[in-house]
Formats: sequence, structure tokens, C-alpha cells
Amino acid sequence: MKEINVKEITGAVKQAAMDANYELGDDMLHAFEHGRVQEESPAGREVFRLLLENARIARDQMIPICQDCGLAVIFVELGQEVHLVGGGLNEAIQEGVRQGYEEGYLRKSMCHPLTRKNTGDNTPAVLHTTVVPGDKLKLMVVPKGGGSENMSRVHMLRPSAGLAGIKEKIVEFEKQLL
Repeated sequence: MKEINVKEITGAVKQAAMDANYELGDDMLHAFEHGRVQEESPAGREVFRLLLENARIARDQMIPICQDCGLAVIFVELGQEVHLVGGGLNEAIQEGVRQGYEEGYLRKSMCHPLTRKNTGDNTPAVLHTTVVPGDKLKLMVVPKGGGSENMSRVHMLRPSAGLAGIKEKIVEFEKQLL
């Protein structure tokens, strides 16, 4: 049985929260570079160049890549042979988010779902926990900004609506936008 003190988890989440807001992964940087090279329009190439420059500045100066640091989504893989000591997993993760967003000067945008009052520390984080075989603990911190949902819409169709119902609803939504 492997023992992990929850203080280590808090520290790891704190650092990961900051890193996730300061650094893009190599896969994203390569995709931006590929897009810059492949893009045909001068304006499009300039956008890719600016995205790459923004990522470099964020990493070098340790400032957020985007002003919307989002809510913290944490994916946890907890080995069934891990014994946590010194406190609870949830509390340790929430404290790591709290510290990371405070010490990293990251925008705190989490609000209470009913009152819409900002929690002030970007908690609670959304946790997705999976118990897995082994004696390891894996944490992945993903800041989820709200911009991608700003212009979205949800509509529930009856299962019997089929493809025709989907097309009808899309056309209806399009007419509303015009």
C-alpha cells in the first residue's frame, strides 16, 4: 500500500492549475504552427502568428494565456492501492485550486449556480474521479473557459423526431438569427 500525504496533492494541483493557464501543450503549439504554414490567407497566417506569440509570452512571463481562466476541471485516477493520509482527497484538491488561482493571479470565475455570486476562490472545482488498479495517483487539471458556450443553444427533440426533426429545428434556429 502506497501512502500519499494530501499536502502533496494540494501542492501538485496548485502548480498544475497555474501551469495549465500559462502553458499550451506541444500538440497545440504544433497545430498552430502547422496552421500558420498551411493557411492561405495573410489574415489567417497573422492570427496563427499571434496565437503562437501569445502562447510564448504567457509561458515566459507566467501570465494566463487567456483572460478567461475558467472553472477548474480535475480528472483524478486514484490507484486502489493508494492510502491517503493527512486529510481527504476532495478537500486537498479544492485547496490546491484555491491556492493556484490566488497565487497565480488567475481570474476567479466560479459562481454559485443559484445566486450567481462569485465564490471568490474558483472553487468548487469539478472532479471526475476514477479508481484504477495499482498504487499511483494521476491528476490532470483542465481550465474550462465559458466562451465556447456563449453562443450555444440546447434543444431537446423527441426521439421520434429523427433526422427530419433535427433539420427542421436547425432551419428554425437559423431563421431566428437572421
